[in-house]
Amino acid sequence: MASRRRRRKILNQAKGYWGRRKNVYTVAKNAVEKGLLYQYRDRKNRKRTFRRLWITRINAAARLNGSTYSNLIHGMKTNEMEINRKMLADIAVRDPETFSEIVKEALK
Repeated sequence: MASRRRRRKILNQAKGYWGRRKNVYTVAKNAVEKGLLYQYRDRKNRKRTFRRLWITRINAAARLNGSTYSNLIHGMKTNEMEINRKMLADIAVRDPETFSEIVKEALK
């Protein structure tokens, strides 16, 4: 029966939930729907959070090299240096010497 399959699907999605949320259909349905909303929202938020982290790391490394994040990004744009923030943050953390070279090139 379709109704049974539909209910079983919801209860399977609620596996691992605590208390009645895992085995009472109406409670599980609400919990699963809310969980799916959080999942959708947080896929978007994860992108924002990582971008903030990259910018923070770039700013910290730029300040160690006598610049700021804003000046560094502006210098990179004017000198047509195209490195995305994810890669730039990775370079700043893993290879400070290369990052110093990038800063020097950007601020020429």
